[in-house]
Amino acid sequence: MRRVLVTGAAGQIGSDLVPFLRERYGAANVLATDVRPLTGPLADGGPHRRVNCLERSEIAGAVDDHDADAVYHLAAVLSAVGEDDPERTFRVNVEGLLGVLEVARESGCAVFAPSSIAAFGPGTPRDPAPQETVQRPISIYGVTKVTGELLCDYYHARFGVDVRGVRYPGVISHGAPPGGGTTDYAVEIFEHALEGGRYTCFLAPNTQLDLLYMPDVLRAAVELMEAEGASLQTRNAYNITGFQATPAMLADAIRDHLPHFEIEYEVDPVRQRIADSWPDRLDDSPARVDWGWEPEYDLDRMVADMLETLSKKAPAERRYRNAP
Repeated sequence: MRRVLVTGAAGQIGSDLVPFLRERYGAANVLATDVRPLTGPLADGGPHRRVNCLERSEIAGAVDDHDADAVYHLAAVLSAVGEDDPERTFRVNVEGLLGVLEVARESGCAVFAPSSIAAFGPGTPRDPAPQETVQRPISIYGVTKVTGELLCDYYHARFGVDVRGVRYPGVISHGAPPGGGTTDYAVEIFEHALEGGRYTCFLAPNTQLDLLYMPDVLRAAVELMEAEGASLQTRNAYNITGFQATPAMLADAIRDHLPHFEIEYEVDPVRQRIADSWPDRLDDSPARVDWGWEPEYDLDRMVADMLETLSKKAPAERRYRNAP
């Protein structure tokens, strides 16, 4: 039975991962932490604590008090908002991870440290991007993710820290709000489709990106952490993907359920530049071979599930739980 600590628990992934882990391991065994005070299900459903990941003593204290044997380190500043404050993005994404790895080295706990498709850049092969390839990202977020991947490799090779991770593509969910990423449109579009039947997208219509639905996001993290270490040839920063789509393709899939939905485009040059630097598709065959990764949701199944789930919620509930 794992005793787990989650950082960044109020974020898009954390707000779904915490209840997923509590159901799997028992509510008392999963400590939710964030720099913001936690409320709602995250606070009511199990232990919680305010932790600033830039304060190593707070991380160490939480790991020690909870007797954690695994940390899912999700605290991060994302790609689009990261461009507004590169220094803060570097501190949170790199120094925060470094603190977690140091605590893991001292305590012996395992670490899940996700990377991102943003770790790639214009020089990466686009279709598909191999597991091992050129990584020259153009965003500060991408720079921090490459740095994080190298740190994780170093701490495993030098100190034997059991650190594992995946490169997440764009994440689609109906829980917490997206946190300022380049693929946020793929979450926002559903709320607007149900509320007003119209959405203005900040990416160009034919911008193809890899995407992954939240149930697969959660499974990937847990399945990797539960895999036998001896089978992991890569361990850290495994490419994973669910399906590929453009904004126009996503809009068409929504129209299969909501025929009158309309989409228009006002391109944000910052996010478009970042999106254009990423591959069209990731090669996730090493993850499939090493630990049996396989997504359950394609584009059509994801769209049907998102619309069905959101349509059952009152409009106020669809404003995403845990929104600041």
